[in-house]
Order: sequence, then structure tokens, then C-alpha cells
Amino acid sequence: MVYRFIDKNKEQFGLRWLCRHFKISLNCYYNYLKDTKRDYYEQRFMVYERIKYIYYNNNRTIGYRPMKIFLQRYGIHLSTTTIHKYMNKDLNLSAIVMRKKPGYKSCKKHKIFDNLLKQNFNVDEKNKIWCTDFTYMRQPNGKFRYNCTIMDLFDRSAIASVNSDYINTELAIETLTEALKKEKPSNGILLHSDQGVQYTSWEFVNFCKDNGVIQSMSKAGCPYDNAPMERFYNTFKNCFYYRYTFESVEQLDEMTKQYINWYNYVRPHSTNNYMTPILSEGDVKKLD
Repeated sequence: MVYRFIDKNKEQFGLRWLCRHFKISLNCYYNYLKDTKRDYYEQRFMVYERIKYIYYNNNRTIGYRPMKIFLQRYGIHLSTTTIHKYMNKDLNLSAIVMRKKPGYKSCKKHKIFDNLLKQNFNVDEKNKIWCTDFTYMRQPNGKFRYNCTIMDLFDRSAIASVNSDYINTELAIETLTEALKKEKPSNGILLHSDQGVQYTSWEFVNFCKDNGVIQSMSKAGCPYDNAPMERFYNTFKNCFYYRYTFESVEQLDEMTKQYINWYNYVRPHSTNNYMTPILSEGDVKKLD
């Protein structure tokens, strides 16, 4: 306590005068400074090692904002500004670069629904509004494999995710079937998608009608109407697909399942106040 007082007030009263007043030698004071710096650097080195551990054990996908949440789980409380400096300047841990997705060829649409969601992405209860979309992945044999995922807007959890060699109505129905079986929502749940032919086909429209699912669709060519799914697939590609080499289709499918599990149970989500989707859902259940 005395050393801190001296260090804080030495400019005003003079270092020598303060040391004489408190009967402390200059050597003791300088030793205190050395020990303080040593403790500081040891602590910072420990934080560096923890940041690197989290970063590399999460496939180098954790930025400085979610890193704050991960560090808090280990009892390390730092500002985002400090973490940003440690990661970008001191440790040179690079940020993820988003890649543009290619365009697609539009086909004939059978049944188009109004946009009932209207970019109101904040939902107050689970199994009220779902969003869905497709993305592509190149297989080891050079062909494409496609993923269809359904997200619950309430907590941004991926409730169903299916891979297939074909981007067709069957894949959309299989994914929706998995979501309905798992969640068992009441009739009247809203499913928002783009105007892809998979979602406008009579087969899919009738399947939704038979299962009490109300369809909503984005305006053609407006990805902002389904922004949560756009964000999900950006993360999917950059945190998972672009970072691995897959030796087989089976490995690709298995690792997709592992990624979805990581996304739901480990990765903090900004919309959930940096809680994981599952933790966010658990907090609401406690309140109920």
C-alpha cells in the first residue's frame, strides 16, 4: 500500500522525500517496481496463452468480441479494447475473411408467398418463427454437396441441418421433417425462406400446409429479408467449410454435424448477448 502511494505521488512530493518519510530505501522501492512488472508480464503471458488456446481449439474462428466471453468462462475479465490489442497487435491472430457466394440461375416458381416476417428478426418465444436456406459445398470428387438448415429466430439455434447431393424439394422437405420431429411445434409456426423453386414447389407448399406451417418469403433478390440465414452461412463457410480438407463425403457429413453441435453449444452469439443458443434457451426456461 505504501509503495503504491509513493508511486502515485512521487511527481508531486519527490521520490527521495517520500522514501525518507516512510523510511524506505530507494533499492526497496526499485525492487518493488521490478516485482510489479514481473507479475504484470507473467499475468499477461498467461492471458496470451489462454487466448491462443481458445483461438486454435475453436478452429481459429473466434474474434475479439466472442473471445471476451470465452475468457470470462476462465475467470479472466478484460475489455474488448484490450483483447483486440492482444489478438491483433501482440499475437497477430488474423480475422476471418468473408468470401462472396456465387449467383444462381432463377427457375420457374409455382407458388410465391408474401413476406410476413418483414425483417422483424427479434422473436419473443421459441418455435414461433423459423428461417431456412441452402448453401453449397464442393465434394472431394469435385461435385457439389448441398446443405439445408432451419434456424429458430428466437435463440438462433440450428434446429435441423441436412446434407445432400441434390438441391431440390426433397432436401427441403427432409430438413423440415427433421425440425418438426425434433421440436414438435404447435400449428401456425412461420417458416421464412427465399423464393427458391424448392420452397415454391407444390410438393413443398402442400407439405407445409399439411403440417400447419405458414410460409413467408423474401422479396426476390433481397438477401436482407433473410439476413439471419445469410449470417449463419457466412459463419458456416468461414468457421467450418473453408478451414478443412475433406477426404470423403462421409467425413464432410460427419464434420457438418460436429460443426452444428459446436455452433449450438459452444459458439457465443451476439444476438443472445454472447450466450450460446442452448444457454440462451436454458435461461428463458429458468425464467418460465
